[in-house]
This record gives sequence, C-alpha cells and structure tokens, in this order.
Amino acid sequence: MASSASLNRLALSGVIWTIAGYGASQVMRFGGNLILTRLLLPEYFGLMALVNIPIIGLQLFSDVGIIPSIVQNKRGDEPAFYNTAWTLQIVRGFGLWLFCLAIAYPTAQFYNEPRLLWLIPVVGLTTILNGFESTAVATLRRHVDLAKTIKFDALMQAASLIFMIIWAGFSPTIWALVGGNLVAAALRTARSFWLIPGYRNQLCWDKDSLRDLFSFGRWIFISTALTFLATQADRLILGKYISITMLGIYTIAFTLSDIPRQVIGALGTKVIFPVVSRTADLPRPELRAKILKKRWLLLMGSALLLSGVVGFGDLFILTLYDNRYRDAAWMVPVMSFGLWHTLLYSTMNPCLLSVGKSVYGAWGNLLRFGAIALGIPYGFDAAGLWGGVLAITFSDLPMYGVVLYGLEKERLGCWRQDVQATAVFLGLLAAVLGLRLALGWGLPAFGGSV
Repeated sequence: MASSASLNRLALSGVIWTIAGYGASQVMRFGGNLILTRLLLPEYFGLMALVNIPIIGLQLFSDVGIIPSIVQNKRGDEPAFYNTAWTLQIVRGFGLWLFCLAIAYPTAQFYNEPRLLWLIPVVGLTTILNGFESTAVATLRRHVDLAKTIKFDALMQAASLIFMIIWAGFSPTIWALVGGNLVAAALRTARSFWLIPGYRNQLCWDKDSLRDLFSFGRWIFISTALTFLATQADRLILGKYISITMLGIYTIAFTLSDIPRQVIGALGTKVIFPVVSRTADLPRPELRAKILKKRWLLLMGSALLLSGVVGFGDLFILTLYDNRYRDAAWMVPVMSFGLWHTLLYSTMNPCLLSVGKSVYGAWGNLLRFGAIALGIPYGFDAAGLWGGVLAITFSDLPMYGVVLYGLEKERLGCWRQDVQATAVFLGLLAAVLGLRLALGWGLPAFGGSV
C-alpha cells in the first residue's frame, strides 16, 4: 500500500489537475456554445438532445465497468487483464452501433421526428470509434496520473469545437454538430495510443480476466443502466411535453446549472475513487476520518461555487445569450439550487464503490428514476414547464437517502457533516442574494418567468 504522504500528494495533484482541466473545458465549452447558438437554430440543440438519449442509453445499458475495473482490480496493470478489457470494449462498440440501427425507426416514430431515422445511426458511429480507444486512459486514471489525460481531453475538445464552428460558419445545419461528434471520437481514439510510451493494446480473451471484469461489473452494469434512466429521463419525458426548440433551451439551462455537479463528478471518478481504492483495507474508522477531512474542503468549495451559480446564473444567460434563449434564465437558479443534495451524495458514492459496494448506487438510481418518471408528468400537469423543472430538480433526493443508508451500513456515515455543510451553503447563498439586492439587480426568477 502506498504511504499516506504519497497518497496525499497524488490526491492533491489530482484535485488541482481536475479543477484546472475542468475550468479550461468549461471555458471552451461555453465559448463554443455561445458562438454556435448564434450560428445555429435552438431546434438543432434540441434535436441533438433527442439523438443522444438512445445512444447514451445503449452505452449505459451495456456498461460492465471496464474502466473502473482496470482502476480498482489488483491485476489492472497486467497486459492480459487490460487487453481483455480492450477486446471486450471493441465488441461492445460494434454491438452498440447495431442497436443504434435497430432503435432509429421506433425512436423517430415515438417523437414524430423523421430526421432521427438517419441521425441516430450516423452519430451512433461514435460507439465503434470509442470502442477502439486505448485502455491507456484507464491506466493513467488508475495511477492518478491526470496531467496527461486532462491535456489530452482539452486538446480533443478544442479540435472538436473548432471543427463545429468552422462547419457551422460555412453551413449552419445540424451536420455541424454531427460532424463535430464524429471528429472528436476519431481524434480521441487515435491520440489515446500515444499517451503512454511503450503501452500497447492487442486482442486478448483471457478467461480469468473476463471473470474478474464481469464479477466487479455486475452491479456496475445494473447501476449504470439505471443511471441512464435517472439522468436522461428528464429529456426523454420532456421531449413529449414540449417543442424541440424549448427542449434545446432547456438543454442550455441544464448545461450551465450542472457545472458544480460535473466538477464533483470528475473529482469523484478521477481522484476520490482511485485514491480511496488504494486505502480501502484500512480500518473503517480510520478510513472514514481520512475521507471526511478531505471532503469538508471539497464541500466548502462546492458551496461557494453553487451559491454563485444560483445567485447569478440567470444574469449569465440574459447577458450572453440572445432573446431566443431567454426562458433558460429562470430554469438555471431553480435547477442549480436543487444540486446541493446531489453534491452531498456525489462526494461519498465513489467511496462506496471503492470498497466494492456498488449495489447502493444501483438502488438509488432506480428510486431516482421512479421519482422523475412520476414527478415530471405530475409537475407538468400541475404547473406547466415550471412544475416539470421543479420535479427534475428534486428527483434525486431518494438517491441521497440510499447513499446515506449505505454509508451508515459500511461505517462511513457522514450525515453530521452534511448538516454542517448545508448550513454553510445556505449562509453563503443568503449572502449572494443579499449582494444582488444591494446592487439593485433583484432576486433570481425562481417563479418560472423572466
């Protein structure tokens, strides 16, 4: 087992690189987004949201935890293990594309949108390209060597955005977004083979490795399948209630309000999970104390970031986007406020995964899906789009409850720290809202109109 000082250095380096990389990613993302929203119709963003729903669904429904297995398994550095994982990943990629062909017609019929008939198979080619990505990416994550992967991700994102913007400038059609997705997948896969000098992938089918992959991935598969239902159900269901244009506006609002969760999610998968996996054999009281000490700093940073998004997110939309996206302004503070409990469980769920307890995530996502599937229709009938957005905002409260239960069962409980952190968040939010009032900007439009 690595020394405590060594793990602390790894964790600190991972946090710094993850936050720096995420910051750079968001600057590029929103810069490109602002340009693309001026070049393309809102309808195209809604259409791409519908295209991505079945593709993401297929990816998650077939996820057997290949990357987490390489990160977590003691054999993760053995060529037989990671090459078997790579071979399995390729087979999965081709299978996913065949499923894309199969679901294109029923999806187009469900949404009464004939363009989905050809968009889904074309965008679905990314599943084949992604299947060939080198497992070097997972190996770097296993060793918390994030500098290379984050530089790699940033370079690929920049290339994709430049391609989309140039295409949209010459031909402002849906093909700019489609082409960008394909170019990004192709470049990412090609570049992944140069991440680690001397690292090679080749076809391999080792039975012991397969047994380990499927043993660990059993609950990962169930959890990620349910994750799709839980995280994509909002667009899946809203697509039947609102126009494609309004769905595109909702997607813009969701993207902005979701920034804090994405930061924590990136830290969870790239730092918390691999670092805690290395110390999972410690006595639980000692492991819990180490986790909570680091988590407090993470929650304080999250509280500061989230209070800023809740307090000023609507002004960001109104200032930088044109009037076609005005409705996104009231959605941002509503959805971002409901992210606090999401951040609380997102900082601890990777710890359950690190000690081999992915079952809680599976149950939590099942309950979350149930809440969103029942909540959106009820909320929409009761209060229109505002009611639907409110239902989405609080749909993952059951997930938080399940994670809390799992943590108590595994002697990693954190509810006292959650209460303290929540008090700090509410205090910061009150200060931010007070600042808005003092500046004469009023309060965010929580009520469903701007």
